[in-house]
Amino acid sequence: MILAYAPIPPITAHQSLVFLLQIGLLLVTALLLGRLATRLSMPAVAGELCAGVLLGPSIFEQVAPGTAAWVFPASPEQLHLVDGIGQVGVLLLVGLAGMSMDVGLIRRKGLSVAWVSAGGLLVPLGLGVATGFLLPAVLLADGAAGDRTVFAWFLGVAMCVSAIPVIAKTLLELRLLHRNVGQLIISAAAVDDFVGWLLLSVVAAMATGGVDPATVARSIGMLLLAVLIAATIGRLVVNGALRLSARTPEPGVMLAVAVAVIVLFSAATQAAGMEPIVGAMFGGVLIGSSGWVDRERLAPLRRFVVAVLAPIFFAAAGLRMDLTALADLDVLLAALAVLAVAVIGKFAGVYGAARLARLGRWESLALGAGLNARGVIEVVIAMTGLRLGVLSPAMYTIVILVAVATSLMAPLFLRFTVRRIPVTEEENEREAMMAAT
Repeated sequence: MILAYAPIPPITAHQSLVFLLQIGLLLVTALLLGRLATRLSMPAVAGELCAGVLLGPSIFEQVAPGTAAWVFPASPEQLHLVDGIGQVGVLLLVGLAGMSMDVGLIRRKGLSVAWVSAGGLLVPLGLGVATGFLLPAVLLADGAAGDRTVFAWFLGVAMCVSAIPVIAKTLLELRLLHRNVGQLIISAAAVDDFVGWLLLSVVAAMATGGVDPATVARSIGMLLLAVLIAATIGRLVVNGALRLSARTPEPGVMLAVAVAVIVLFSAATQAAGMEPIVGAMFGGVLIGSSGWVDRERLAPLRRFVVAVLAPIFFAAAGLRMDLTALADLDVLLAALAVLAVAVIGKFAGVYGAARLARLGRWESLALGAGLNARGVIEVVIAMTGLRLGVLSPAMYTIVILVAVATSLMAPLFLRFTVRRIPVTEEENEREAMMAAT
């Protein structure tokens, strides 16, 4: 039997034009503001995040509403085109961070990573939940979904996460990924994000009709299963693919294999009900720990992702932020309170845990500074809360503000603290190995 389907219309000429203009404007603005940020002794990612704020409803829409509506229409189909480019960019960025992770160091410092991760999760989570119960009711969404308990837990989850994409790009730009403290930061951020996505799935279930132990057990089980498969079957497949590509004189083959591994691992964790970023990290770690990887062949991938795809992603994330909501005094005061809780809670939790793990004072301060960046992970949480009816539009803006502000603050404090940490011979050797990439 032959089934006939209506042909799917291709993208229209107008949609294509708008899409190309959006990508061009986001990239150029991110490039200019990124260069400005570096001149001000800040990482380029700080300017790239502000690029979206400049082109979004906070500024561009206020200055030229007609032009803004034409270039950045509210059409979901148009927004999804840019989101697709950004999604590929962030997955490859996280994969690159995974390639640079020193698995041996993480094993040796496993207890320290566990302590730092626990402190960075539990303290801000508790403070965030408490703050959620104290904020004015006007910030809650209308309707049954705007339950105070669910709202408070959603805020707690938003406070406890860290942003691997922002942290990874910051460490790359500041040339800190080869440092032991940089390895600890990215490792603890990975653990925090794993747990954060698990908590988000639980709170989202609460918002849509409650949660039961079976849901929680399934989420934890899927995460453990993903780790097991990646460490066994995944390692064999990645090693085999890289071994075959290493025998090919064409350098682009290994680059394509690396991209395919990161994207397919991302798809696997997405299919398992987890975030694709988790799979991208798994894929990157397996590539970096393989004995067949040729980092010189992968150097063009790093340059293209860091210079083109990542800036588009960070700029696109800022498009959804509307600072005009802060004109309301109650909303402004609530925003300042939530920002203070976010910064102090994460910093105090990480610093205290790091000191308990017998890390040095400056190492502990650097960890607290680096893990304070929430970035686009918090943006995703805010979008989920808005979609589920847990967050009001004003509260959504507050959470986005925290995401951007902490991502701008973290690099400044990180640069200051790391200068006081002596460089070891092991770090010099690791830097030399990464230099080829």
